[in-house]
Amino acid sequence: MKRLNVDRARSLRVAQTDAEQWLWYHLRRRRLQGWKFRRQHEMGRYIADFVCPDAGLLVELDGGQHGEQMIYDELRTLELEAMGYRVLRFWNNDVLKNVEDVLEVILEALARPAPHPSPLPEGERE
Repeated sequence: MKRLNVDRARSLRVAQTDAEQWLWYHLRRRRLQGWKFRRQHEMGRYIADFVCPDAGLLVELDGGQHGEQMIYDELRTLELEAMGYRVLRFWNNDVLKNVEDVLEVILEALARPAPHPSPLPEGERE
């Protein structure tokens, strides 16, 4: 299963949506006030679009298909929050049309302390 997730994460990095590419441009190389982000990162049984491990923050981008899978997304968010992460969700359209506002919301979340002291490294979860 772990190998399957690693392969899937790799394929998602190669086949990014336009919105993912645009947001990644602004997040990579510590461009957002020095915060380190990873993209298409394995989080338990999920693959998060973007994660800032130091802040315990996940950023998920949703396309049109997410309107049909809202219950799945809510359960996924609850599981990720139970792992100690905060989850922000944005529509692809918001990123493409107004990335500055999206980045502002991300910065505001980064400025707030994580709900738990910090997520435990993989393998140290109870």
